[in-house]
Amino acid sequence: MWQTGHQHQHRNQPPDPYTPTSGSPDLSVNEYDLTLDYDVGPNRLKGQASLTGTVRTGVEQLILDLDRQLRVDEVLLWSDGSPAAVRSFRHRRGKLEVTPNRVLDAGAAFRLSIRYRGRPRAGNGLWGDIGWEELTDGVLVAGQPTGAPSWFPCNDVPADKASYRLSVTVESGYRVTCNGRLVSREDRGGRETWVYEQPEPMSTYLATVQIGRYEYLDLPGDTVPQSLVSPPSLVSRAQSALTRQDAMMNLFTDRFGPYPFGRYTVVVADDGLEIPLEAQSLSVFGRNHLGSGAASLVAHELAHQWFGNSVTAANWRDIWLHEGFATYAEWIWAEAADGAGSDARAEEDLAWLQQQRQDLQLADPGPESMFDERVYRRGALALHVLRRSAGDGAFFGLLQEWTQKYRHSCAGTRDFLDLADKVYAAAGISVSGLLEPWLFESAVPAVRFSA
Repeated sequence: MWQTGHQHQHRNQPPDPYTPTSGSPDLSVNEYDLTLDYDVGPNRLKGQASLTGTVRTGVEQLILDLDRQLRVDEVLLWSDGSPAAVRSFRHRRGKLEVTPNRVLDAGAAFRLSIRYRGRPRAGNGLWGDIGWEELTDGVLVAGQPTGAPSWFPCNDVPADKASYRLSVTVESGYRVTCNGRLVSREDRGGRETWVYEQPEPMSTYLATVQIGRYEYLDLPGDTVPQSLVSPPSLVSRAQSALTRQDAMMNLFTDRFGPYPFGRYTVVVADDGLEIPLEAQSLSVFGRNHLGSGAASLVAHELAHQWFGNSVTAANWRDIWLHEGFATYAEWIWAEAADGAGSDARAEEDLAWLQQQRQDLQLADPGPESMFDERVYRRGALALHVLRRSAGDGAFFGLLQEWTQKYRHSCAGTRDFLDLADKVYAAAGISVSGLLEPWLFESAVPAVRFSA
């Protein structure tokens, strides 16, 4: 059973203060088995979710996240391998509360089977539309940070990782793409069932379903199998935008350590999207992302497979461990592609940051500013400062140790500083002393990157 990255929480504390209404500290899910039947035109979903996990503390109720537009028809419960009667269940205010006929003791194993249906839709909040989103002719799921309950019942906090099996049935003519590996595809009476397995532990927000009238193509991949899922009309443009992706994969594998999943898939939606989106083992681009600036976007989303998807921030306040690292990966790729150093880029971003409001702490930006551009650029600058302090050997050695130590688990800013201090000790550098002004003070530190 996956126990990676779990931290005990007091029952009265939210699992993550940035998303205080999400998740339960009383349980840990080890596996999600989702069986979905979906009609694209009317946006009708029927779902059967099987959740296997353990109870962390003795509880009278199991509480999951599930958006209110979905209706729960049936809940069954097994505890420690035996059927346990469900006294009642109640679905309100985005929570599914399941009350068994007896208290479940700490450490008890459970399996919940939940049958539900409805017309899923993205939720609108601080971060825009998040979750199950209808396209012109298909579906896109972008779950970061709280969109997972828009389509399945879950414990929606990043620190509770689980393995997944996703079975999705749709009308023939549509292709379904989910996380992990396609293990079967079956056509029955004008409807097709696509089954994917994602064995590596995954946070709920990274689970995804992509549905469209797509074509599938293998992409060049020397070390990691790579594929493209795209509308036929966009295949040529998409292939052009991804021309250097395998070179990026080889570079990042060399710099960051082994690619953490079995394959990597890029989905191109037949709609324009505000930004590209990463999910575990795949990324999603809009038709508007295939132009001249595609290389930096492709590098950024690919880097998230290491930083964000395999090594996931234990709390949302540590989002810079995702976005700062992926932004710096853009710099690393630009160095390899054009041969120039990153000092000029650092000077430009430093000048930009100095013109912005000086009211953001990188390691705790607040929920409203989680995805602020300053988090991306300041995070990259902090890494560049660290890299210049002892050179490439120490820096990339640290990144490789980071991605291996916390592979498929969760970590926080203090974990990074502790590891960096150990790695840099041989060079006599206190990383905590070097980076704390960048991470924990609002004002941008004064620094020069050029002579």
